[in-house]
Amino acid sequence: MNNFWEILGFSLSITIPIFLILVLGVALYRIRLINDNFISVASKLIFNITLPALLFISISRTNINKDTDFSLAIYAVGSVIVVYVLLEILASRIIATKADRGVVIQGAFRSNMGIIGLAYCVNAYGESVFSIASIYLGSVTILFNILSVICLNRSMDAQKSITYTLKSIAKNPLIIAIVAALLSSYFGVHIPSTLHKAGSYFAQMTLPLALICAGASLNFGALKKDMSTALLSAIGKLVLVPLLITLGGYFFGYRGMQLGVLFLMSSAPSASAGYIMVRAMGGNSALAANVIVLTTIASVFSTSIGVAILSSQHLM
Repeated sequence: MNNFWEILGFSLSITIPIFLILVLGVALYRIRLINDNFISVASKLIFNITLPALLFISISRTNINKDTDFSLAIYAVGSVIVVYVLLEILASRIIATKADRGVVIQGAFRSNMGIIGLAYCVNAYGESVFSIASIYLGSVTILFNILSVICLNRSMDAQKSITYTLKSIAKNPLIIAIVAALLSSYFGVHIPSTLHKAGSYFAQMTLPLALICAGASLNFGALKKDMSTALLSAIGKLVLVPLLITLGGYFFGYRGMQLGVLFLMSSAPSASAGYIMVRAMGGNSALAANVIVLTTIASVFSTSIGVAILSSQHLM
């Protein structure tokens, strides 16, 4: 019995802090201590400065060479592609409205890894997880953007090209920071300690500020429409996708921190960037917003259950 409470305590220690900061963001927005302008400015600061700084510092401190194991990132890319194909098949049979299929599929496979997924990993393993999680984040983020364009184009007959997406990926601050850090570490480029320390100040504000903005951005009013369709996407995001990716990782021999990263990253809620893309392409943005709200709230519980199961089997 004591073991049960230890496992429950460990799982909640990973998810509850995230939930509390999200709730704080909701509360601060409701009492108007922060507003839409604050969220907009802070989100730009996080995306362009603090999160890239966090990723760069974390990876550049890791000794990366020709013997570095990139197998987890390769597995993650392959598993996401397999899951995406499966979701396309399921959506074509379950979702009646063709234009909504891409929204449902994107909501199911595209995780909020850069904020909530990364926060889950840090809570579980501390800063040592960055060497694994950052490479995972960089490779899968690129794939998420490409697959999002493909599925939304297919369902909405849109005209956004893959070339346009690849150009936007090349200019993505997160991708630039990850690639620069990998090259810096691989070639042994020395970064002055003063710059590292200055960058650390930016890095330390990333996750709490990002989570407050994520909470403040939740639109509960959007839940009034397309609930049944949004639920299907949420079930895919929080149950089907993490189950398949984690189970596959288990059969490929991943254990401990590696398997934990696979689960925690894939169990994170649907990415808010998906809403922005759907809206820009003239899709069902209310449905996309519903998926984000539902998965952000429910992820705390589904992730806690998943962590409890993996911990009880000594797998993460």
